[in-house]
Amino acid sequence: MEIYGYQCAKCGRVNYPNRTLCRQCRHNDFKPVPLPRDGKLLTFTRLSTLPGDFDVPEITLGIVELSNGVRMTAQLDIPKPKSGMAVQGEVKVVRKDEYNQYHGMVFRAK
Repeated sequence: MEIYGYQCAKCGRVNYPNRTLCRQCRHNDFKPVPLPRDGKLLTFTRLSTLPGDFDVPEITLGIVELSNGVRMTAQLDIPKPKSGMAVQGEVKVVRKDEYNQYHGMVFRAK
């Protein structure tokens, strides 16, 4: 399973998440491209007041700059995260409810 960014057909910038218009040139034609799984952790936070449908008492979220320069917010599976550390992502189930499973990127220390 992959997480996709959306590459502008005009300027080539990869946008994530999908947008109506390119952030760089305002063009509106995109093609999906798989995002790299390696990157650098820029910052992070721990959330401990989660909605009732989460199976865990807290999660750690981080902003990761991928190797292609795209930034994404994702869950972290790192006991002691540090800004600037190298991370590797994996697509996993990040949340479930009664009928659905939601997939997203989960990063670990590289």
